[in-house]
Amino acid sequence: MSETLRDQVAAGLDAAVAEPVRAVAARLAGETQAVAVLFYGSNLRTRSLDGVLDFYVLTDGPPERGLWPTVSYREFPLKGQTLRAKIATMRAATFRAAASGDLVDTTIWTRFVQPAALAWVRDAGARHAVVDAIAAAVVTAARFAAALGPAEGTAEDYWRALFRQTYAAELRVERPGREEQIIAHGAGRYQRLLPLAWDAAGIAFTRAGDRLIPSLPQADRVRRAWRRRRRLGKPLNIARLVRAAFTFEGAAAYGAWKVERHTGVAVTLTPWRTRHPVLAAPAVLWQVWRQR
Repeated sequence: MSETLRDQVAAGLDAAVAEPVRAVAARLAGETQAVAVLFYGSNLRTRSLDGVLDFYVLTDGPPERGLWPTVSYREFPLKGQTLRAKIATMRAATFRAAASGDLVDTTIWTRFVQPAALAWVRDAGARHAVVDAIAAAVVTAARFAAALGPAEGTAEDYWRALFRQTYAAELRVERPGREEQIIAHGAGRYQRLLPLAWDAAGIAFTRAGDRLIPSLPQADRVRRAWRRRRRLGKPLNIARLVRAAFTFEGAAAYGAWKVERHTGVAVTLTPWRTRHPVLAAPAVLWQVWRQR
């Protein structure tokens, strides 16, 4: 039986995760109405426990009010070491809608077309739903890659074009060549993923050696959809960044560093901003937006 997109997504989510990471995921799940906890980011790739571990907690909680996800930073002492974690929490239903491209947000499908592991899951039904959501994220990304990439090229060419566009839309400040590192790290993953995703999306394509030639009759419509997302992505992601960065202990210093790292705009920390980071957030947002 030939491999399907869902097969590859499911295998990726079953990637080995260190026991301390699973312990943190289980603890986070026990504190919420969790459906699943995803582990992703550079620590998944390197298997290191240093730095900040990245988790997404998907819940059955009430609908979000305003921006999502809710982001927090916590430290967990485990067996003589301290694990530092950034935790994004959102409803599983919202996650599925964002992954499917139904929303103008780009952050979910661009993040989860990259590797992630299922560090905790409630039951078999929840696992099935998460696999479907991640597969939908890959299909969404592949559809935009077909429209934004070259008329003909290797799988890497299409992913490269997509990542460069999404970095710009999300105001991500990445070192030149960051997309090359992501693609190279996959060791063939992205080359296998694109044809499977195009098949799942109903996008016809032909092969000429290692080169792919997609046929996308609705390419202009997809490009218009992308332009809308890129236009709205800048204010949306600045607002989300400022909101997330200024909502936990040590928020002022961490938030200033985070905003500068992602936008290149230096935020001055006055005594008032240090004492009242949440109240200071709108002024910081306005400062960042003007300077961008």
